[in-house]
Amino acid sequence: MVHTKLAGHMSRVDAARRNEAGVQIMTMGQLAARLAGGLLQPLDLDVLTEAVSDTLLHIEMGELEPIKDLPGMTAAVCATFDKAWRAGIDLLEVGHPRTDALASLEQAVVQRLPASMKRPRELVEMALRRIGHAPAIIGPLEIQGHSEMSPCWRPLLMMLADTIEVSWIAGPRHVPQWLRGSKVSVVRTDPAEPPTELFSCANQLHEVTEAFRWMRALLAQGAPASDIAITSSSLGDYDDHVFSLARDSNLPIHFVGGIKALTTAEGQAASALAEVMVKGLSQERVRRLLALLRGGPALRDLTGEWTRLLPADAPLTSVERWERVLTQADAAAWPQGKNMASEVIAVIRLLDRGAEAAEEAGETLLSGLQRSLWRRALREGPAQALPVTLARLRIDDDIEPAANAIWTSAFALASRPRPHVWLMGLNAGRWPRRISEDRLIPDHVLPIEKLDPLPVADGDKRDLRTIVTMARSVAISFSRRDAEGRMLGRSPLITDLTETYLDRAGTPSHAASESDRLLARPSEFTNLPIAVSGLACWRDWHRHEITEHDGLIAPAHARLTKLFERPLSATSLKMLLRDPIRFVWRYGLGWKAPEDVDEPLRLDPNVFGTLVHALLRGAVERLEDEGGLAGARQHQIDAALAAARDRTIADWEDAKPVPPDVIWRSTSARGHELAAAALAYDLGKFPGQQTWCEIPFGETGPDESGRELPWKTDVAVEIPGTGLLIKGQIDRLDLAGDRSRARVVDYKTGKLAKKMDELVIKGGTELQRCLYAFAVKTLLGNHVAIEASLLYPNARGGEQAVFPLFDLDGALTKISMAAAASRDALLSGVAPPGQDAADDYNDHAFALPANAGYLPRKLPLAQEKLGPAAAVWGEP
Repeated sequence: MVHTKLAGHMSRVDAARRNEAGVQIMTMGQLAARLAGGLLQPLDLDVLTEAVSDTLLHIEMGELEPIKDLPGMTAAVCATFDKAWRAGIDLLEVGHPRTDALASLEQAVVQRLPASMKRPRELVEMALRRIGHAPAIIGPLEIQGHSEMSPCWRPLLMMLADTIEVSWIAGPRHVPQWLRGSKVSVVRTDPAEPPTELFSCANQLHEVTEAFRWMRALLAQGAPASDIAITSSSLGDYDDHVFSLARDSNLPIHFVGGIKALTTAEGQAASALAEVMVKGLSQERVRRLLALLRGGPALRDLTGEWTRLLPADAPLTSVERWERVLTQADAAAWPQGKNMASEVIAVIRLLDRGAEAAEEAGETLLSGLQRSLWRRALREGPAQALPVTLARLRIDDDIEPAANAIWTSAFALASRPRPHVWLMGLNAGRWPRRISEDRLIPDHVLPIEKLDPLPVADGDKRDLRTIVTMARSVAISFSRRDAEGRMLGRSPLITDLTETYLDRAGTPSHAASESDRLLARPSEFTNLPIAVSGLACWRDWHRHEITEHDGLIAPAHARLTKLFERPLSATSLKMLLRDPIRFVWRYGLGWKAPEDVDEPLRLDPNVFGTLVHALLRGAVERLEDEGGLAGARQHQIDAALAAARDRTIADWEDAKPVPPDVIWRSTSARGHELAAAALAYDLGKFPGQQTWCEIPFGETGPDESGRELPWKTDVAVEIPGTGLLIKGQIDRLDLAGDRSRARVVDYKTGKLAKKMDELVIKGGTELQRCLYAFAVKTLLGNHVAIEASLLYPNARGGEQAVFPLFDLDGALTKISMAAAASRDALLSGVAPPGQDAADDYNDHAFALPANAGYLPRKLPLAQEKLGPAAAVWGEP
């Protein structure tokens, strides 16, 4: 007769090893059901949970009504029923409105249970009526692994002792008082006095690490893994640490209470579905879900390559956006040519219904263990709480406890102790745990000593004594502080032991894992390549010179040489001049900051500028088709902008991350306002003027937009005297009908800087105005008179908004000299952080040392090392 799953499993293993036949191992509930006959069975927790979950919705719960649909209510009801049934309490007899409501719920739940499933009191009553059949049905009975027994089973045990031979195999365990004077034969053994060590650890993680070191030592001494156990009175503070360290140490550890469902692929699939149902659609969430559901019932033929149809940066936060993208995709682009747009859209529509369709989504999309976990989570609480309820679920692991070490609760281990034990968490208030009121029946309604005659604190004390007195070696630990850094006290159960203080950074004799071994052996670690490199990097960062860890690279590196053979944009050229190391990271190595794949709260300034440019292009193209921007009236401009706004917003929502609707509407309205202001500035009109916006040049291939442009876009444009090619998109080009005059306008949607009329290239940050004007002169010919200006449509009343470039040749000479010097410095192997490394918008700052003094110390050295290449930083 056993009490826990662990004891039952190990008893069966022992019986098999002894080649015993005819031995039956069961719980008291199974024993009562066997004697009662008629294919009866004790209550199953999963069946009870499902019945309670279904019944709660239809029963008036009185003062519990406001909380009956909260997460955890089902579990609380099951726990309260279990206490009342084990204590033999009839809730109707208590005489309180709350217990009356629970009694009504209990009756409704019982009616939903299978007819063969009975409560403990009913099983005992039916078994007592058939007690005379006990010799034939049961035979000699042994009670093993118990130090106590719930009151509901005691009458049956006493009557069985009058009928058959009943032995209580106590060993050194506590023997309950109610057995005295009964016919139950108690078998005792002397308690062991194993060597016991007490360790003071820094925190819970340190306790787990020391326990694994202890386990390694035992295994090295030849102790069988099946003799080792690590335990605690409550697993919550330690479970995650034990799980992660078990994986890190590569030691097979059986989790008696099961592992968290979310640590498995099936649990992650259910979690991904819950995230979409509760938080809403997004490309990232749907991608993750469908990747985890691959081969599931709804999309069995969908392969991973289908995601190439989706725009990389589009958040796709609504059904409409998904439908536009999938219906517009080329059918031939689907993997294996099989168009599954309708199937995917059907799933998207189901997901968009949110938590109200949680049950249907689980049955449609999940299968096997995924679906089982989903159903269990829905029984534990409302669909809106799925992320919470899924996180609480546990499943059995596949590691055999009879051949491996175990991690278990003290309650389970006490039923089947092991020779070598590490007890964790011997802190005040945690072992023994404090007695707490029932969640639904407080002490003033029904005293806790009646509802729970076997309180958890007394059980913790008994379990500790049982585990220690049946072991050969015992290690006990407690934490000095908790996870938040609060001081913790020792448990009163270990006040007579002398503690050994363990330093978290101490050197272990047996390491828990490879990382622990390297930490314990600095001399070995320092010889590893990663340690050699890391130490050299740290030292170089503090040296008063530019080193290879500050940006010295191989001279004339092939990747950089090829990079300079391709056209550079104004943005990349600015990065080359202002921050060489970031130029290498971004364009040489291809490092990019991840884009927002969900809804950002706002558009960053660069993205907002792109939106304004898109509005201007759409409006200008429409106006040019209708007679030209130069001759357009205000109502035509307004209509063209409105049409461009509608089209651009739809395109952005399909392909780019956009803020929530309210903010997006405000942002797009502000962009419309700036675009209107840009078109309203009177820059003058050329005879027969044509206007283009976002006009490309210097591309490696021909333009495929279908627009009629003033030049071929694949014509090379070289910065004079440098050998460097440039490319880009000119914000606006006005060209006279006879091609004698041209105006280049570069729109700036940011705030107006001070003294803009005095700035030319602004230390290498303002290159577009000059480079674009030079590109136009190159592509149209030297006979064309070029005007180049910056236009700030955001300028307030009275502020200058247009800033022309008066000396194009002088500005171009400065840029040419700076570009050539920077290119030569980089190819000579010098690529340190530059002036823009400390910029607030440096999206590669994560790759720089976090030391606050690094850049102030290294930038003067970098400027000296770059020589002429750094001279541009001081140019106006």
